[in-house]
Amino acid sequence: MAGRFEALLLLLLLLGNFVGGWTADSSPEAEPILGRRDFPYDFVFGVSSSAYQYEGAVKVGGRGPTVLDVFAHTPGNIKDGSNADVAVDQFHRFKSDAELMKDINLDAYRLSIEWTRLFPEGRGNKINQAGVDHYNRVFNSLLENGLKPYVTLQHFDIPQALEESYGSLLSTQFVEDYANYAEACFEAFGDRVKNWITFNEPHLVAAFGYGLGAFPPQRCSAPFGNCTAGNSSTEPYIVAHHFLLAHAAAVAIYRRRFQVKQGGLIGITLDAQSYEPLQNTSDDIAAVQRARDFEIGWFLDPIMFGKYPISMQDLVGHRLPMFTKEQIHAVKGSIDFIGLNHYSTSYIKALPKPTQASPIGYPTDSQTLQTAFRDGVAIGSQVNGVNIVPRGIRILVNYVKARYGELPIVITENGISQIDNGSLSKVDALHDVVRVNYLKGYLSELATGIRNGANVKGYFVWSLLDNWEFNSGFTVRYGLHYVDYKKNLTRYPKDSAFWYKQFLAHK
Repeated sequence: MAGRFEALLLLLLLLGNFVGGWTADSSPEAEPILGRRDFPYDFVFGVSSSAYQYEGAVKVGGRGPTVLDVFAHTPGNIKDGSNADVAVDQFHRFKSDAELMKDINLDAYRLSIEWTRLFPEGRGNKINQAGVDHYNRVFNSLLENGLKPYVTLQHFDIPQALEESYGSLLSTQFVEDYANYAEACFEAFGDRVKNWITFNEPHLVAAFGYGLGAFPPQRCSAPFGNCTAGNSSTEPYIVAHHFLLAHAAAVAIYRRRFQVKQGGLIGITLDAQSYEPLQNTSDDIAAVQRARDFEIGWFLDPIMFGKYPISMQDLVGHRLPMFTKEQIHAVKGSIDFIGLNHYSTSYIKALPKPTQASPIGYPTDSQTLQTAFRDGVAIGSQVNGVNIVPRGIRILVNYVKARYGELPIVITENGISQIDNGSLSKVDALHDVVRVNYLKGYLSELATGIRNGANVKGYFVWSLLDNWEFNSGFTVRYGLHYVDYKKNLTRYPKDSAFWYKQFLAHK
């Protein structure tokens, strides 16, 4: 997830779905990669970011507030009490940041548009020209530096006005308002943007925003969280349903009005861990299947097959919304590529079926338990809640190939953090050997997955810069570049930036 919830992920009892069940991984060990020549000739390498975590300038140019603004300014939500009012100020520094990316030899930059820079209230007939002008400058600068923009239309920052007006994602009105916003973006920027992503990690919004209450708009019900309103047994499923309908509406508009003329592609990005059974038993193997169903299958099955996974239908029952025939027609096939944000791998253990007294809600519906340990031994080394298991990315992309066929895959996020609670020195941050080894391991396994037949088209590191990381604030650093928060937000390349530059130079 752009911006990590590592510690929170350990609380979520979910996840997993392999066709025919999980089987032991018998693939040969990944060969060390030497450079980009180990990947297909047209493979795209880039870095990722998001508007709210990068731009700052929250009151510049008529921008309206988002649910993230409210969340960040609510005491107790952010570990260090920070907010992203300034973030890393990319709103004003996009030209120099584009030059940093050019220097690394990158092909592309994944960024997002802030909805409320174009429509401060989230809706309306008149677009905010100041917002259009800003993103025109950004996209032109990227292209001038040889960087293809991969643009996410909505990356967690839902307009606060829509939340206050009708509950945003809880209402079907969201579908219409989002589609109008998306159409405006295609119209304004589609001559230069050729890769569109409708939503970033809708699973996490549904799960954490409406199941556990740990993310905006902080809705849930007991015992899953301490929220003032919400229903953890129904609202996550309603929200996911509306995400899918909004995604399909935007894709339909793009295909009908813009795609042929502009020559672009459109997809969606899902968070996707990798899973292995805790024990090689039929129960745990089945639990891995359910885990994937309740994560990427929740969204990708309707898009590819026109229906929710069977395990979700069985376990959620009447609480799972139904698609009409018209909605099935709209949702099924509404994708040109799938973006996957992958960081971590966990074991999955089957939980007993709930009793009548058991709480009912999305966090327990899959009847699975996620854990990092088997017999006291960790599945991999751990950093801030992320289990470093390079084989996980290979298993994931080969799973997508097995279940969803030749659907093109783009790894839209992959990376590792450094914890910085004030004691991490600049020197130690710059010499980020853990990140360098992480990237080497994951790219090697990804190359093996491609050789095994996975249709992977691109890879994006999270992230170009250290940045504001949601619940963690500025206490973790994900960047290839160190940002000095105490000295004018100056950027300094880390060892990982030099490594990535060298890797990309070897054609």
